[in-house]
Amino acid sequence: MTTSVEQPYAYRQRELVEPDWRRFSGWREVTQADWRSAQWQRAHCVKNLAQLREVMGDLLTDDFYADLERDQGERATMSMLLPPQMLNTMVSTLGELPAAGAEFTDAFRADPVRRYMLPVFSDRRSDWPSHPFASRDSLHEHDMWAVEGLTHRYPTKVLAEMLPTCPQYCGHCTRMDLVGNSTPQIAKLKLQGKPVDRYAAMLDYLQRTPAVRDVVVSGGDVANMPWKNLEGFLDKLLNIENIRDIRLATKALMGLPQHWLQDDVVEGVGRVAAKARARGVSLAIHTHVNHAESVTPLVAEAAKAMLEAGVRDVRNQGVLMRGVNDTSVDLLDLCFALQDNAMITPYYFYMCDMIPFSEHWRLSLQEAQELQHAILGYLPGFATPRIVCDVPFVGKRWVHQEDSYDRVRGMSFWRKNYRTSIEAEDVDALSREYVYYDPIYTLPADGQAWWREQGDALAAHDAAIARATASREASALALG
Repeated sequence: MTTSVEQPYAYRQRELVEPDWRRFSGWREVTQADWRSAQWQRAHCVKNLAQLREVMGDLLTDDFYADLERDQGERATMSMLLPPQMLNTMVSTLGELPAAGAEFTDAFRADPVRRYMLPVFSDRRSDWPSHPFASRDSLHEHDMWAVEGLTHRYPTKVLAEMLPTCPQYCGHCTRMDLVGNSTPQIAKLKLQGKPVDRYAAMLDYLQRTPAVRDVVVSGGDVANMPWKNLEGFLDKLLNIENIRDIRLATKALMGLPQHWLQDDVVEGVGRVAAKARARGVSLAIHTHVNHAESVTPLVAEAAKAMLEAGVRDVRNQGVLMRGVNDTSVDLLDLCFALQDNAMITPYYFYMCDMIPFSEHWRLSLQEAQELQHAILGYLPGFATPRIVCDVPFVGKRWVHQEDSYDRVRGMSFWRKNYRTSIEAEDVDALSREYVYYDPIYTLPADGQAWWREQGDALAAHDAAIARATASREASALALG
């Protein structure tokens, strides 16, 4: 007699449910028409503790608010901005709400969406709150601006940062250097040029640079641009002969789907998509969903509206974060919710970037490699997301593409096959090794001790590169 053994992951189809916002006392009188209104959603975003209290009533304990207030004052790199749609997906799968006070607060603290959208001080690491090599612009995008706001990092692709705001602010934002309001920790940079002048300079550069064929139109979030302004830019972009791919980056497809369901936006996307098809240009929307709880019927409706309007694909680029989606079950549940219910293609999961105060979210390269292995084979190949490490000065690399990996010190070494826009005359760019760092608390005891002993982190970095290079050269000689 044979005994069946359970698969590591058990697939089942799940029905999407829009959580009932009226379970929160502050929204008890909100109508369906109000909830579906993008204007109402924007006007009722939660921006501070007082507004959160107004929505939650007596559900949360005072110690949670104190924890949140301390984080806003001492750690947060992003100011608080939560659309009702996004806040409503927190503690949304528990049926009846737990009793107010400690029981609800514990459930709220544990919620994966809360953990990255509304971080509190006790979430953060006290031993290593920031990596020694964390930086405000961890990917050096501003160093690669061809004109203000236009990052030319890859040979054929550019990133157009159209504006510095979003409808929602994520705690782990990789562009925290520029995006959002200043916080006590981070005085944000400001775009200097007038928007119309910056956009004109971007278009002029693209016309003068025929090697660029792919433009990611982002920010911030393009959902915060008045539609007529965004459509005007896209219309001009589509007149540039060398542009063959356009991707609109918007977390708001999930955080504020009501925006993308507005009649004028749907009709405008239809016009842009028709022109793109006529020109043979691929127009796609890229969104940013990190947990299955965030995929609701309204999100699915918005994604399908964009596909019906004529965009080629709606794809998801999530970020791996501890306590949010750091298990294969979390990732596969999310991918199947996107693929089965919302027609959103799982595309990438990025390792969380090395910005200040992000260590509690970040996973090690080894953990990311194990997750990539664990999710293979369940989804269709075209919808199996790649887990990527965005290596400073290198760019996106699959997590198994490291050249070598010192797991004790948490340093992986990478090479690249192209020069960025700041390396045109750097003859060593393609032979040089670039480093990515694991969170120090994930290292073995001797690795953590090594980091604690380093008085000069930069010298440690250089010594580790020299050690890795010498080791490879010795191996090559032995093989020779």
